Amino acid sequence: MASERVEEEHFEEGAEGEEGDEYIDPNDVLIEVADDGDHPMEEYDEEGMEGEPMPDESIVYEDNSTQHFPNHKGSVFAVSTHPTAPIAVSGGEDDLGYIWDFMTGEELVKLTGHSDSVTSTGFSTDGELVATGGMDGKVRIWRRVGKEDWRTWEFLTELTGPDEVMWLRWHPKGNVLLAGSNDTTVWLWQLPSGNTMQVFAGHMGPVTCGDFTPDGKRIVTADAEGTLIYWDPRSPSPVFKLTPTDARFALDGITSLAINPASTLAVVGGASGGVRVVSLSKGDVVGALAGHKEGESVEAVEFVELATPGPLSGGAAAASGGVVVTGATDGKACIWDLSTMRLRATLEHGDAVTSLHHLPPPKAHLIVSGSVDKVLRTWDARTGTLVREHKGHHGPILGAALGLGGGVVVSAGDDGVCLVWPTE
Repeated sequence: MASERVEEEHFEEGAEGEEGDEYIDPNDVLIEVADDGDHPMEEYDEEGMEGEPMPDESIVYEDNSTQHFPNHKGSVFAVSTHPTAPIAVSGGEDDLGYIWDFMTGEELVKLTGHSDSVTSTGFSTDGELVATGGMDGKVRIWRRVGKEDWRTWEFLTELTGPDEVMWLRWHPKGNVLLAGSNDTTVWLWQLPSGNTMQVFAGHMGPVTCGDFTPDGKRIVTADAEGTLIYWDPRSPSPVFKLTPTDARFALDGITSLAINPASTLAVVGGASGGVRVVSLSKGDVVGALAGHKEGESVEAVEFVELATPGPLSGGAAAASGGVVVTGATDGKACIWDLSTMRLRATLEHGDAVTSLHHLPPPKAHLIVSGSVDKVLRTWDARTGTLVREHKGHHGPILGAALGLGGGVVVSAGDDGVCLVWPTE
């Protein structure tokens, strides 16, 4: 009966609540290398006197981060922040998760029990539970102990079912967890009981992305074969399904998706650079956005709010769809106006864009992008202007999250480190 009640209660906008102190003035960190009139680098021998590679003096390693967490032994694949407290959870190639304090860099809890890489993490909306998902197919749940602070967590339960966990999403209002698997299934669990509420079958390939609608009433999932499915969480049968047999929806596989705040539109990115806008009420494609290089995969999609709708414009603003940003392996993040389906601005990275994150109001016009080029950037989505660069990684950035109400950005690096910066 509890499960019935939770379903009714929760499937009816998720809150992100979290200002960050700046510990180091970024202007103090840059080491300037004087121009000594030397020849261009390419005229040097690749190797020095003893067969050692010559140091590349033209590269200045700048690190303007305010905190770092170096405890992972191997790539860090995922990082998530707590809704209110200054803590993060990260997961890595070392089969471990960590809960750590991003103001001090202190490790709080080592999350053990996985037998393969931890590739997904997430705090529940109320911040009382944390989930880790791994390539071993396990989803492990930890619970906060006591009400004093956020430093003590205990293992709660292990959820099994998926072959390999591709992603995890918590319900925006309750302790319900959604997971996509590489074996074509999607799992829905109720917590803290750990009971399976639903197993959704209907995909033909690995379920690469998915989420709850922001109103919490529906679920959207998509797979590597190019199928998108819209679900009612209370039913194992799809509300509607879009497949590549519809030529307008042929994307060579779906790699990313986002749902607008009004829960009326989904924007999906494809493996070969295509982007489609789907009406969730009509179950149909209502737009195609062509801005990324063909053959380059769209890795991230994120809605931004450029104007707070007033009481008069609210309905119209929601109906027009708003503004969405798509990031791809071509190094570009494209800002789209969905009322006209036109490109507003293009944001440039030196390599693949791996993640996009919008700030909550009143800074909802700001977006943070992470890239394989080792840098995160904060942009003003209204103009496409660069606000701040976040440097310090020595390898690709594989994930990121915003903490303290958007005041800080926390990264997950292929170099095995998580770094923290003020967002602007």
